[in-house]
Amino acid sequence: MLLITNIKKIVGILQEDKPRLCGEEMNTLNVIDNGYILIDDGLIKEFGQMEDCHKDIENQIDATDKMVFPAFCDSHSHIVYAGSRESEFLDKINGLTYEEIAKRGGGILNSVKLLHQTSEEELYNQALSRLKQVIGFGTGALEIKSGYGLNIEDEIKILRVIRQLKQTTDVAIKATFLGAHAVPPEYKGKQDEYVNLVCQKMIPEIAEENLADFIDVFCDKGFFTVEQTAKILQVGQKYGLRGKIHANELDFSGGVQVGVKYNALSVDHLENSGENEIAALKNSQTMPTGLPGCSFFLNLSFAPLKDMINSGLSVALATDYNPGTTPSGNMKMALSLACIKMRLTPAQAINAATINGAYAMGLSQTHGSITIGKVANLFITKNIPSIEYIPYAYTENIIDRVILKGKEFIN
Repeated sequence: MLLITNIKKIVGILQEDKPRLCGEEMNTLNVIDNGYILIDDGLIKEFGQMEDCHKDIENQIDATDKMVFPAFCDSHSHIVYAGSRESEFLDKINGLTYEEIAKRGGGILNSVKLLHQTSEEELYNQALSRLKQVIGFGTGALEIKSGYGLNIEDEIKILRVIRQLKQTTDVAIKATFLGAHAVPPEYKGKQDEYVNLVCQKMIPEIAEENLADFIDVFCDKGFFTVEQTAKILQVGQKYGLRGKIHANELDFSGGVQVGVKYNALSVDHLENSGENEIAALKNSQTMPTGLPGCSFFLNLSFAPLKDMINSGLSVALATDYNPGTTPSGNMKMALSLACIKMRLTPAQAINAATINGAYAMGLSQTHGSITIGKVANLFITKNIPSIEYIPYAYTENIIDRVILKGKEFIN
């Protein structure tokens, strides 16, 4: 057992029957002042006000002047990659667009070459280092995509690394197969043939090894069409892989609509979205997910998450941690960008990064809030003056400790 006492504020309390928060609900954070949390067998067993705490537990953490939050749930990342792509950073500074860099053989294809040359062991070691870093930022649940393989051997190599990360850490990890991340050079002009390879060979083999929880497609200008995306999603459904779509990063691609049509769990990016996308998302089970770090790094427009919330939708936030467009897994920075550039309130941003992020990876029954029976993945802040201080102090490290499955994370 672990007892956390004298907590200045317990933030993010929800009842069991709340898998996500929508619209106006997102502007409320349920809080207990001067509280305690009792953890048993890795789960939240009890919490309340200190005056009601009558426990004699040897293993205790005194959280005087500190707050406790559910750990961040980052529902979109690409942390299994080789090396880095800072050379493209200079290209961006010099005015090249993401599409122009990709056409020159850079971008995703650059990472594909590096990954092919990297052993599975080295790939795991690099990914584990990044994973430990994001845990230190307060993340307790993470979705990780493949997509830097673009052939069956390397895609499976990535997914096996993700499986190894699941087995060797206490973070909640979901694996997503993203074979349709880009078109390999050898399939230039033969894109439908590559889609057939994904559908007829990659998906069945990955499903047979039970390597993925979800399937993703980069449905956007210069990548995969709506029709190709629909085909991949349909085959994925046959093998029990629910969709999670890269949609509308570069253009009004139709990615949101096709995602909703095939009951995707989330549609992510959304930099180019408007009334039609909002209308499509209404009354659906699909979570719109903003990636403000990508918009910041590439100087793109920011997804209209505020408009979505005002229309009654739920929204999530994620980092998009990857080597080319968002080389950061800091969810706190994503919160700050959401508040500053998307005009979300701190409460909306925190809910988007916790309970709604958990929903966007199928984990909201077990993660994303302070709820009795949920997994005790939490972070304890340093002495900070208010909840609003978290996005306000946008570069300050406010994390004192991270708790995963009821145990303190030691890097």
